[in-house]
Amino acid sequence: MDNRQLTYFLAIVEEGNITKAAERLHIAQPYLSQQLKLLEDELNVKLVERTTRKFQITDAGLMLKRRAKQIIELTDTTVKELRDFNEGIQGTLSIGTIPTAGATLLHDRIDNFHKNHPNISFKIRECGTYEILELLKNRVIEIGIIRTPLNPEIFESIYLPKEPMVAATNSDFLWEESNEHITLLELANKPLLVDRRYENLIIEACEKIGFEPKIICVGDDVRSMLSWANSGMGIAVLPATWVDLISTANLKHKEINEPSLMTETAIIWLKNKYLSVPARNFLKTFK
Repeated sequence: MDNRQLTYFLAIVEEGNITKAAERLHIAQPYLSQQLKLLEDELNVKLVERTTRKFQITDAGLMLKRRAKQIIELTDTTVKELRDFNEGIQGTLSIGTIPTAGATLLHDRIDNFHKNHPNISFKIRECGTYEILELLKNRVIEIGIIRTPLNPEIFESIYLPKEPMVAATNSDFLWEESNEHITLLELANKPLLVDRRYENLIIEACEKIGFEPKIICVGDDVRSMLSWANSGMGIAVLPATWVDLISTANLKHKEINEPSLMTETAIIWLKNKYLSVPARNFLKTFK
């Protein structure tokens, strides 16, 4: 039994079909069937039950599936460690980031890092926090940039300084120009545009001081929220650094004087898992 056979076996059980697995592996279906039989003969155990209409993994197959993933992951990690040791800081760095951080946080860091490490290439995925967490767990990316909260039992993290939320709007909804801050109560009965991740946080903060917020739109695209606020549709409530994602003379903003609406960005990676040299060096840019 070797890693090649384990890779074949994992493809078969993940696809649930030998023909599909063969297509995925770019090998002939009869050859893959033969490899499965050879593996079963070597181990003297049935790994899958198969008929013309049914394909079912056995209990022994389930155990091998778990072990195969561990073995292949350990092999890949060992190869990466040895290559890092031999090659130093060459390689590819895979990062998952929420879109707002990609624009406001990563741009200069990646530019400067590339100047100092020209042999490092990047793979950047922009997606939501929950997808980033799954990509990290599946080892598709090494570093994630998310908004808190997170599970400290699974992830190591570097927290960036907390920032307040602001209310951003055009002149149609402006309040007293003389005040640098506003209270949350000043947003009562005002049409609000909120990011989905902060919807419950905003609702809870408003209800705690005695009113139900008038949320007219909940979305995932911050730039759209800001554009609608700029057009006069409502007031966008969002973290302070997000306001600069669009440039317009009409959009104004004020900090909301409410401690419970402070937000935080975290740089995260899997706890007790191997990190490549490029990843370790890139994390230093946040410390």
